[in-house]
Amino acid sequence: MFLHTHPYEPFIFEDTEKLIVGTLPPPRFTTGELKVDDVDFCYGSRNGMLWPILNRIFDLDLVYENTHFAIDQRKNFLLSHKIGVCDIVESAARDKVDASDLGMQNVQLRDLVHYLERYPNISTVLFMGGNSKNGPEYFFRKQLKIAGLQLKTVTDQVPRVYELQLPKSKRIVRTVSLTAPSGAANRAIGSLTSYKEMKAADPSFNTMDFRVVQYQGFFLS
Repeated sequence: MFLHTHPYEPFIFEDTEKLIVGTLPPPRFTTGELKVDDVDFCYGSRNGMLWPILNRIFDLDLVYENTHFAIDQRKNFLLSHKIGVCDIVESAARDKVDASDLGMQNVQLRDLVHYLERYPNISTVLFMGGNSKNGPEYFFRKQLKIAGLQLKTVTDQVPRVYELQLPKSKRIVRTVSLTAPSGAANRAIGSLTSYKEMKAADPSFNTMDFRVVQYQGFFLS
């Protein structure tokens, strides 16, 4: 049994307005066996799509390499745009050493409501995936159920948007369930009517283009 622990503390600061929330990076980030083109930071996997998406939206000229420069590029971007990162999973056990969300067992979660209360400028939570089992929204809903809280639906179309009234401050936080920035979500994208319509209008349009269009509406707002 492999204990898959999150290698990074939440990257949140007082000015944080938007919060990126996923689950766990690939196990090699826990064991320290990174590839030369991995970045030793949140969402730094060579196969991950979040930074390539943001690179296109914000024209960042990012490098993809295991260097301090690559890390600083990403941290500086997040700080300047008031974006934090707090993946919801602290640790999980695995029979098979891979990055599958479904393979996680005995999952220990970070108290996301606590962070939302602690940092009062956070107005939007950006989930890196929807409500499928062991996804970030799925775990958040489990936390809310235990606390006697629930999300209010704003829009039930992809990407789904909800609102939560925090129990202590009573302020409203909006959550957005973006299409996951991983290859595993490509099949789901292909089945969406909106994607099919964009693909029909432009045969060169692909699943990465779809994510860029979807993400920019929430990262730029």
